[in-house]
Amino acid sequence: MTRRVAPLVTRKFLFALLATAILGDPLAAAQVYPSRPVTMIVPFAAGGPTDTIGRVVAEGMRGSLGQPVIIENITGAAGTLAVGRAARAAPDGYTLSLGAWPTHVVNGAVYTLPYDVLKDFEPVALIANNPELIVTKSALPANDLRGLIAWLKANPDKGTASSSGLGSASHVSGLLFQKLTDTRFQFVPYRGAGPAMQDLIAGQIDLMFDQASNSLPHLQAGAIRAIAVTSATRLTSAPEIPTVDEAGLPEFHVSIWHGLWVPKGTPSSIIRTLNSAVMVALATPEIRRRLTELGQEIPAPDQQTPEALGAFHKAEIDKWWPVIRAAGIKQE
Repeated sequence: MTRRVAPLVTRKFLFALLATAILGDPLAAAQVYPSRPVTMIVPFAAGGPTDTIGRVVAEGMRGSLGQPVIIENITGAAGTLAVGRAARAAPDGYTLSLGAWPTHVVNGAVYTLPYDVLKDFEPVALIANNPELIVTKSALPANDLRGLIAWLKANPDKGTASSSGLGSASHVSGLLFQKLTDTRFQFVPYRGAGPAMQDLIAGQIDLMFDQASNSLPHLQAGAIRAIAVTSATRLTSAPEIPTVDEAGLPEFHVSIWHGLWVPKGTPSSIIRTLNSAVMVALATPEIRRRLTELGQEIPAPDQQTPEALGAFHKAEIDKWWPVIRAAGIKQE
């Protein structure tokens, strides 16, 4: 009896089936995301506000992703080293760039960068907003925003405002304030918000444009005076402080916001997966409580989408770059 030989196509199918059984389907494996831990690059040191926000959100994303989100702190050059590393990473969803207004807006106007803060990234989600507070020393003869502006105009170049250095949030927001109010005062640079606040409390500095999370403990202790919060809505954690809109300066909206990006070219399906994980985390009561305790305002769900972050990011650049460049702030 003649043996029947299996056709070539049948043999190939059998070999493919055997390989799949042994090694797994490589195409299917490639479509499973994430299949290993994800790294979130944080551009500042461990223990700081950006790092703390990143760790809270990363913890909240783990359940949805089914994988841990590992924090990697890369410090130096005002966050440009970390953001540059994220820009060069593979666009596979395993490297996330946590950033903030200073790293993804201000640095683009202050530094000559080897990456583009807009074109080299895909937006994932807006995570949190931390509005600034306009605060003054207790002895300043002004109880509200109109009184502060009147005092500054009556004392041109005599008032002092602390800053955390050239191009810092406190410096740049102070420049915009001067432009909008037609006032002039001197900036006094410090090595950080801590020593700047101590001199404000001591009465050696007149005013400060400071992150709400840093000022609130001193306000609650009665050591300084709050003039206004630089947002359109009052702070959940300090609802007694009026907004700049209510106080008469509606254009002066400043927020040290945080967002999440991935390298350009990351597949849209991965971006959607990451965005969903962030949104689930931000809807979790425990995560919301922890962020609120840090003085953070959580954006509404329609502001947490990739499209919303992309539009907001572009609008912030259009708003702030002309201010920074007009002031001649530049570091090579």
